[in-house]
Amino acid sequence: MIREQPVIAPVSAEIAEAHRETLGNGAELYTLAADEFGVLRVSFVFRAGSSVQKRFFSASAVANLLAEGTRKMSARELAEELDFYGSWFDVTIDRDYAYISFCMLSKFVPETLAVAEEIILHPTFPKEEIAGYCLKRKQRLKVERQKVDNKARELFSVALFGKDHPYGVVADEEEYDRLTRECLVEFYRTHYTAENCFVVCSGRIGEEELGRVRAIASQLPSGGGKITADLPEPVTTHHLFRRHEGAVQSSIRIGRLLFPRQHPDFTGMQVVATALGGYFGSRLMQNLRAEHGFTYGVMAAMVNFERAGYFAVATQVGSDVTREALAEIDREIDRLRREEMSVEELNLVKNMMIGEMMRILDGPFGVADVTIENILCGTDNGAIARQVAEIRRMTPRDVRLLAEKYLRREDLVTVVAGEEDPFV
Repeated sequence: MIREQPVIAPVSAEIAEAHRETLGNGAELYTLAADEFGVLRVSFVFRAGSSVQKRFFSASAVANLLAEGTRKMSARELAEELDFYGSWFDVTIDRDYAYISFCMLSKFVPETLAVAEEIILHPTFPKEEIAGYCLKRKQRLKVERQKVDNKARELFSVALFGKDHPYGVVADEEEYDRLTRECLVEFYRTHYTAENCFVVCSGRIGEEELGRVRAIASQLPSGGGKITADLPEPVTTHHLFRRHEGAVQSSIRIGRLLFPRQHPDFTGMQVVATALGGYFGSRLMQNLRAEHGFTYGVMAAMVNFERAGYFAVATQVGSDVTREALAEIDREIDRLRREEMSVEELNLVKNMMIGEMMRILDGPFGVADVTIENILCGTDNGAIARQVAEIRRMTPRDVRLLAEKYLRREDLVTVVAGEEDPFV
């Protein structure tokens, strides 16, 4: 039996509100001062995710090629300059946004921001770098798609949203051959603009440092208007299987479309998901791993996009126990719907959730990440305290009622990638 050690959650979850200013070109600048730390992170968030691209892979290509050459510096010179000052450059892209972050020691802010200015404002997207990038990404994607877990992940997106929905579409790797410098330049020109950007600064930042960041953000071009994604209605398929010859494991995804973070039941469903499979001693871990030995790990979570959200369970099990594992997952979901959990179990779940939130908020960069998420959700940093209070108010009856409402068997999507189809 796997048992969690008791976790005592903190009483308060208050975090500082970011100072906000709107620059003359429309870009928004948020500041989270933390003078006790000798570092600074500057994150540029652009409305430039894959859901707004017109050519497959163009959004990720633009974000990843920003530092592959600028008007003054080559890719090597940019990398060497950042490395010399111990600075860190990171790119993350999801379906809705691109996140371009620079992390630096306070004493090297001017030097690092000079490089940041080149990368953000003056990328040149050299043809030879594009060709090399596309070749590597194409080969990497081919390899990744040989993995049963990747097959299930992509199939689950298709099952939830439909193959033509920007959140569900799975592009052929041959689409990398169709990427041109012209389409990347056009995507950069129309999406990396002031109206589609906000900047979050966190750490030690005085007026001089803030002025340098402001100077970069103020140079972002304006006039194109805010980008919006034209999303069709999702087309959900409840059962999908993809054969993977010779697979010794089946990859399983179970879940359903629900709602984004702004929905009043989102936090409550996070509690439901955590109880089911959100920590090492969760119900699914106890069942699938500890009792039956079907898997090394299983998770359940609520996932948030800008315009949608979903509940998901994910695991990999031996091919010979796929049907049994699906039945046990169904059984645990049904048990949540029919039986109220004990107060002791719910208190453990609450403390685990709140403790994880506090871990994330330990330091200026974690606070910045949460601030970015709150901005994207149209709320402020007071949302954290409100979320903690909502978690604390949850009762065993609340958990059961939410599970009963949202986790009906007929509403759930089940996807399996493996050697044998468990649906026949």
